[in-house]
Amino acid sequence: MRCPKCGALEDKVIESRALADGRTIRRRRECLTCEYRFTSYERIEEKQLMVVKKTKGRREPFDRAKLEKGIQQALRKRQVSQGQIAAMIDELEEQAIHEGMESHEITAARIGEFVLEQLGRLDTVAYIRFASVYRNFESVDEFMQEIDRLAAATSAPGSATDKKKGVG
Repeated sequence: MRCPKCGALEDKVIESRALADGRTIRRRRECLTCEYRFTSYERIEEKQLMVVKKTKGRREPFDRAKLEKGIQQALRKRQVSQGQIAAMIDELEEQAIHEGMESHEITAARIGEFVLEQLGRLDTVAYIRFASVYRNFESVDEFMQEIDRLAAATSAPGSATDKKKGVG
């Protein structure tokens, strides 16, 4: 594997972890020349997961980088570590692959709901940011309705906020 920093071909694997129901292996590597650490992924090459868009049922290949970009934008300037973001994206990709396993297709709307679910647990401000773009809010009322819905969900018995407070 070529080092992304210096281009050397010699590296060592520091850690390996199976992801996506054992269909992907994440490897942490260290370049033996410059000691730069980087991550690589190995996946079984199968029929590609296609995302069905809402406009005229158009299809495009699942793009992890596109998913990551949207999440990074929602989490911009929030107190969330890159490790948490990477773990979230891994989990989202795993969910999408699992859901689209039989047909090799998943709707963009379903992926969006997965993202909102994860962001709702991780950071409520990022949730609102993502929801405003994803759901295409056009008025302050739509923002307020979403905030009210989120507030009701997080104050429900057994919710994440109750667990932080020691309730439930």
